[in-house]
Amino acid sequence: MTSTPSEDSALDPSGARIRDMGTAAVEWAAAYHESIRDLPIVPRVSAAELRRLLAEPLPVDGRDFTDLLDVFREVIVPGSRHNGHPRFFGYVSAPGTAVAAVADLLASTLNANLPAWRSAPAPTELEHVTIDWIREALGCDPGAGGLFTSGGSMANLTALAAARHRHCGDAVADHGAAAHPAPLRVYASTETHHSVQKAAALLGIGRANVRQIPVDGGFRMDVDALVAAVEEDRAAGLDPFCVVANAGTVVTGAVDPLREVAAVAHRYGLWMHVDACYGGFARLAPSARPLFDGLAEADSVALDPHKWLYLPADCGCLIYRDPEAARAAFRLDADYTRVTQPESAEAFAFWDYGPDLSRRFRALKVWMLLAHAGSRALGEAIEGNLDCARHLGELVDGSDEFELLAPVGLSIVCFRYLPRTLRDKPRSDADERRLDRLNERIMVALQQGGSSYLSNASVNGRFALRGCVLNYRTTRRDVEILLDDVRRAAEQVIAGAG
Repeated sequence: MTSTPSEDSALDPSGARIRDMGTAAVEWAAAYHESIRDLPIVPRVSAAELRRLLAEPLPVDGRDFTDLLDVFREVIVPGSRHNGHPRFFGYVSAPGTAVAAVADLLASTLNANLPAWRSAPAPTELEHVTIDWIREALGCDPGAGGLFTSGGSMANLTALAAARHRHCGDAVADHGAAAHPAPLRVYASTETHHSVQKAAALLGIGRANVRQIPVDGGFRMDVDALVAAVEEDRAAGLDPFCVVANAGTVVTGAVDPLREVAAVAHRYGLWMHVDACYGGFARLAPSARPLFDGLAEADSVALDPHKWLYLPADCGCLIYRDPEAARAAFRLDADYTRVTQPESAEAFAFWDYGPDLSRRFRALKVWMLLAHAGSRALGEAIEGNLDCARHLGELVDGSDEFELLAPVGLSIVCFRYLPRTLRDKPRSDADERRLDRLNERIMVALQQGGSSYLSNASVNGRFALRGCVLNYRTTRRDVEILLDDVRRAAEQVIAGAG
């Protein structure tokens, strides 16, 4: 029996209309990729102006797709920041790739929901395959496994939930934190992303129980200080259960001494979680691989393919060294989730390894990118980003107008503009405060200029211009243009102040 085609409508358009919509959208996408170098990075537009252009009553009758695409092209695109521009150095944001954008279209069209194998057999198997590729790229053991998440914050939250359950069992899951005899303690360096503290708050551990460990001159966790903190907390009747190491900190890109942290975790029976959301995929680049020695020792690793795999958001990832160690934290006993498949592979459910039931088909864009580009090309692109960051650091360090504020960590460079008049003289606290204000104004002027974009960071209490190289389009020449743009912004600010 064949189905009867439905009447052509906005909800169920004909194949011809879908082709027309798709052709128009793809034509725009191709032109956008070709012209992105020529676009201003940030819009010069106000919230009030955008609201005026976009706000309207909820339509009762629909509008033609071509009208909606016009709004996208004429209002949304010019009113957006273009993260794919080769001189967008502001954050660890990926530029996206064309093949992944096509994969998102295909995934949304198929509209597979991946709570369990029975709901989406082939997409579930593809997620297993793709997670296995990532496990291999990280150098993790063959028994490791995991799942895709909405992002790194969810991956960190999920990992801490698994760690808490392994330590506390069902008592805390059933009755709350009060059922545990002592306050739980998590250890993380002062450079750790705030999502770890947020996870502690959401899990009932408490932000105050995330003990911050000092760092060395390279902004890496001080392992001796970690040991001292664990010993001190144990003596005080607190209950250490987890240590979070960083593989690429958000401010400077530092990678903690993973093998040494792993040794401490094993010694004290701590769950070792690694936040590798930004830096983890740098292991594909030969020059960075030694930094990740010990990563395979972690009980869990959080990653963001929508950072250094260049994928469009959203796509996070969590790898468990022993997936079964996490399963007890998330298993469901509801009747409507009862598994009836006799084969273990077909009885698999992602809800046993994380909090989500509704899960989009994120694996398709990861698989398509990895299969289309291959690990060699991705490793070469990441190596190119590392080289550009080193080049920027060398230019800053060799200049008499700039000051490097931290060692170049992976692909992040923190520096500031330093007038020649202040370079060779002792600087007072008042001088430092003036430098902070000057560099903040320089950053704003640079961003408004539209040619290059930096963000800010605080490094040892000082305002830093922060550049992150995370784009396969970026070249050494882009880095050189960036510094020229910063110089012009500085001249503009200083002239205006005069």
